[in-house]
Amino acid sequence: MIDLRRDGDVFVLRFDAGENRFGTGFLDDVEGALDTVENSEAPRALVTTGTGKFYSNGLDLACLAGGPDAAEAYLRRVHGLYARLLELPVPTVAAVNGHAFAGGAMLVLAHDLAVMRTGRGYFCLPEVDLGLPFTPGMSALIQARLPAATAHEAMVTGRRYTAEEAVTAGIAGHAVEEERVLPAATGLAAPLAAKDGAVLGRIRAGMYGPVLAALRGPALP
Repeated sequence: MIDLRRDGDVFVLRFDAGENRFGTGFLDDVEGALDTVENSEAPRALVTTGTGKFYSNGLDLACLAGGPDAAEAYLRRVHGLYARLLELPVPTVAAVNGHAFAGGAMLVLAHDLAVMRTGRGYFCLPEVDLGLPFTPGMSALIQARLPAATAHEAMVTGRRYTAEEAVTAGIAGHAVEEERVLPAATGLAAPLAAKDGAVLGRIRAGMYGPVLAALRGPALP
């Protein structure tokens, strides 16, 4: 389902579960991988990527179908993943190899930096078209990590951004061809691996305190 490998100072966490939706097994595996990264010896950095045409399509909608209590528990766990990445004492780069939709797009935003593939794959927050309002934690994350005009457009229109458009809109920092996505992300991560992880985590916690509070609060209004 996932694969974690270390290449020098950079861990590469590859999602390999089809659309890479956030099922409970997927979340178990990602959380375990993050434990390994966090507990490893420094210097270290983390790159996440997917396989094929998907980075991640986000929430597993079946996990929301068990009633309000089950939905709350599931969403709090997804929120916990976003919060974990925001506070992780390790530099993080998303190597967006393909589609990053909904919760998967928000996962990209929880990283420090992002590289997107040109030619195929979109960044999209389609909740308005799915009839699913954003949770308070999700809204806080999106609005903290994107320019105000981009957050507004992405959230209320469900626009699909190509890699080039995502760079222009301030969603991603780099747009490169498919074969260069992972090398480019690794190239960004490696020079950051020597940063003091504890300090990095505290800096992010200070920058995103309100986001972290929202992610740790009730998931459903």
